[in-house]
This record gives sequence, structure tokens and C-alpha cells, in this order.
Amino acid sequence: MNKKLLFGVVLGIVLIYFSVRGINFNETISHLKKIHLGYAALSLFFIVLMQTLRSYRWGVILQPLEKISQFTLFAVSCVGFLAIASIPARLGELARPFLISRKSSIKMSSGLGTVAIERVLDFLAILIITILMLFVFWQKLPLEMIISAVLFFIITLIMIFFTLSLVWRREKAVIVIQWFVRKLPGKIADKMDPVIHHFIDGFEVIKNVKMLLYLFFLSAVVWLVDVAAIYALLFAFGFNLPVLAAFVVMVILIAGIAIPTAPGFIGNWHYACILGLSLFGVAKPEAFSFALVYHFMSMAVVIVLGVIFLPFNKFSIADMKKQMNQNKLNAEVK
Repeated sequence: MNKKLLFGVVLGIVLIYFSVRGINFNETISHLKKIHLGYAALSLFFIVLMQTLRSYRWGVILQPLEKISQFTLFAVSCVGFLAIASIPARLGELARPFLISRKSSIKMSSGLGTVAIERVLDFLAILIITILMLFVFWQKLPLEMIISAVLFFIITLIMIFFTLSLVWRREKAVIVIQWFVRKLPGKIADKMDPVIHHFIDGFEVIKNVKMLLYLFFLSAVVWLVDVAAIYALLFAFGFNLPVLAAFVVMVILIAGIAIPTAPGFIGNWHYACILGLSLFGVAKPEAFSFALVYHFMSMAVVIVLGVIFLPFNKFSIADMKKQMNQNKLNAEVK
């Protein structure tokens, strides 16, 4: 973990350097002073709405395991998103499964499976949006963007195939996973078998085709709301850009923050925004101003909501590890 943290901090510093290199900060400050507060407030509304929709969608995924109240889902999600932003090496992803296991009968490993389903749905929704974007605007997009979209398409197909295999060909999928697990030290390999089965239990929602289609719809809405947040902020800065720019910034930003860097996505968030806007001729000082505000508003929502619900949803990395070990022990006893 210390090595991952060090790597993330160093990478974040490098990306910050590339983000601010050659920038006239007087220009950046002048752009910040001109921001239209009405459009900025609209963007902030869409950011909060996106958080709410993501917690609701998670509840739909969890429903085959246990029905959880929307308030509990929202509270746990807010703390979970805070953990993702503040804990390095993306270890914060364990926070939501841990917290939901404390408030329900759902196993932490099953909760982790539902988070994995979320990621597949996100990839699929973004893939569909990207394909539509390429189909409509392919002549206006740079070659690098098209190549990246093709690679993203291949990765998503692999993820979808793997996910479906876990549910519809569970026994064969478990055999394949166990083959890889056996490469681990003996004691770890022995304990992983029950965890694998609980993890796959989190994929139960896939068996309900009607609910799965509803989840596809919700995922598309989640990311279209994200596009709306970016587009509203583009208006706040007075950028005369097509809606395509908001789509491109979103896709590049998602790829950028997937890289494990310093807590809060500092560095990779800003660099990704600058890169995306540069494709549409936005000067670096202006793009950096946009990145600063968008990052500040997004992190402010995560921090404020997370801090509000944190006293009722406390956790630590040690607690999460202990819970995972307890799940393994209970499964072995059964």
C-alpha cells in the first residue's frame, strides 16, 4: 500500500506539473472572475443529482439480495464516494460493500460483486454513448480519440462476457477463477473459494432481464446527467462549444481518474480536462480554470455529503479487512 501511495502521489505531482506548465496564472484568475454563477449552480445541481441516481441504481442491483431503504443507500453511497476520493490505490471501493454489510444481511463479498456490476454497467453505458458520439461526429474527432474508443469497446466486451459467464456458466467460471487463485499462497487460496461464491451472488440481478434493461436505462441517465453538468459549466465559462465537447471531456476524464494517483484525483483530473478541451481549441489557461472549478465542485459535493453521513457510517481499512476475514470464516463453517 505504501508503494502504491507513493506511486500515486508522484504521478499526481507529474500530472500537476504538465497541467500548469506554461500557464499564465493571471489569465487563469481573470477567467475565474468571469464565471457565470447561474450556470455554475445548474452544474452543481446536476452533480448532486448524479450522486442520488447512482445510489438509487445501486439499490436496484442489491434488490435480489435484500431491499434497502433509499435513505440508507444514499448515506452509505455518500460515505463510500468520500472513501474513494480520500483513500489511495482505490481501496475506498471496499467502503460501500463493508458499510452495507453492517446495515443488512448482505455479505461484504456479495456487496463487492454488486459494485463490480455497477462498473460493468458504467462501462457499457459509456461505450454506447461513445459509439453514438463516433457515429454522429466521427469526422470531427481526432484519430487518437477514435482509436481509444475502439480499445475501450474491446475491453468492455471482455468485461461483459466475463460477467455473463459468472452468472450463466457459474460452475465453469468458478473453475477458471480457482485455477488463477491456486497460484496464490496456500492459506490464501483455501480461504478464497467461499469468497468467490459470495462475490458471484452479487451478480444475481443479471438473471432478471427486465430489471437488467432498467439498469441499462438508469446507467445511461446517470452519465447523461454527468454530460449535462459538464455542458452547463462550459456555458458558465462562456465557451461556445458543441455538446460533443462535454461528451469528450467526460470520456477522457473517466479514463483519467481511473488511474490510481493521489487522493482526490489531484493532477489526473485537471490534466484530463485540459486534454479534452484542447481538442476543441480551448487555450490552456481557460481549460485549467475550467478544470479547477469542476474539480472543486465535484469534490465539494463528495466531501460535504460524505462528512454529513460519516458519523453514522464509520469505517476503517482495518475494519474492512476484518469483515472480509469474518465472511470467509462464516462461509467455511457453513
